[in-house]
Amino acid sequence: MGRNKGKMAWGVAGVLLLLPIVTQAQCAMCRAVLENSDDTSAAEGVNNGIVFLMAMPYLLVGFIGFMIYKKFRK
Repeated sequence: MGRNKGKMAWGVAGVLLLLPIVTQAQCAMCRAVLENSDDTSAAEGVNNGIVFLMAMPYLLVGFIGFMIYKKFRK
């Protein structure tokens, strides 16, 4: 019974990671420059870049933690 709960929790976490998240993650300098610009695609690109750079360390640490957990579980 405990294994099914664990699989379900991982499944829910995986689905939540795949959902699109709209964020407003800009530094003050980038925001000021992009607000004065008429090109909205540049602002979206900066937002996507910031979110990507923010998420990668968390994914890397999570993957390494999972591999360590898997190794010690054997």
